[in-house]
Amino acid sequence: MIPDKTVRRLKTYASTQGYVYQYYFVGERAALANEPEAPATEFVFDVTSDRKLTYAVSVFLPEKSVAAWAKAHDRALTGAEQYAAAKLRLFRAFDELEDVKVQGRRLLIGSALLEEMLASLGVE
Repeated sequence: MIPDKTVRRLKTYASTQGYVYQYYFVGERAALANEPEAPATEFVFDVTSDRKLTYAVSVFLPEKSVAAWAKAHDRALTGAEQYAAAKLRLFRAFDELEDVKVQGRRLLIGSALLEEMLASLGVE
């Protein structure tokens, strides 16, 4: 077996809850068929707030949310725009949840939230 030589950029986010999170993007995949969010793309991030315990956070972007956005804007979202939405959803969890490890391991991006987050970036 060849060892994984992937270099991941550890990033930092200071939340409005007072925690400083460190995270990195692990990857994306199609959500498993038996997931309640499916069909969706699952973006996986590894997160820590104490540099001791790292845990996975999954952000689900359902196909129906992507389709609704595409219909409203008359174009498809790019992969970079989908990733940006997932990252913004992660940041929102950092800011709004008191304990991301307990309350925020599975995050969803609904149609209205996708519209709001991408509009905040000027994506039309």
